Amino acid sequence: MNVSPALAQRFIDDALRNDHNRAILQRLPALGLPDAWLVAGCLFQTVWNLQAGRTPDAGIRDYDLFYFDGSDLSEAAEAAVGARVQALLADRGIVVEAKNQARVHTWYRAWFGHDYPALGCARDGIDRFLVAGTCVALQPGPHGPVLYAPYGLDAIYQGVLAPNPLCNHRALYLRKAADYAARWPGLRLTMATTATAATTETTGTTGATTTSR
Repeated sequence: MNVSPALAQRFIDDALRNDHNRAILQRLPALGLPDAWLVAGCLFQTVWNLQAGRTPDAGIRDYDLFYFDGSDLSEAAEAAVGARVQALLADRGIVVEAKNQARVHTWYRAWFGHDYPALGCARDGIDRFLVAGTCVALQPGPHGPVLYAPYGLDAIYQGVLAPNPLCNHRALYLRKAADYAARWPGLRLTMATTATAATTETTGTTGATTTSR
């Protein structure tokens, strides 16, 4: 799904009003993680906070990083990365979790009761968030943050929660969507799945362009 440069820049600007997001993106390259992205709640929940007149970081429980390292699928290796991430951002006073998308298929069924495919890159994991419109991520780039938003950004700004056809697990979706709606009462739930994700990226600079993955 294409995202207009103006809306992409608006989203990036809004996400960066949360100083924690800005700090994470500034420091992320120092970790040297392959295919690393700042993803999900800390981004779209910042937008919802701004729309609700709250402080940008209000009620954000944690900050999630995705990366992709197929060379070591062990839990221990992922935990070691997590410890490095927390140490790098210890001064922020927030919880930052790092998940290797190369190993999600090894534990997903045990946690959630559903099969999960082996992924080929971190963006494959971003494509599969339970709520379609929340599939968003930012990555540091040479000209500003790079936005990945396979379902676009309209649902975030319109407050619409819809299940993701790539991960269409009704009970899990309803639990997640109900939690969001309780915390941001203006949100609206639907059971109609949105269109299949398109693979697009936008660089967050003036006159931003969109490219296919």
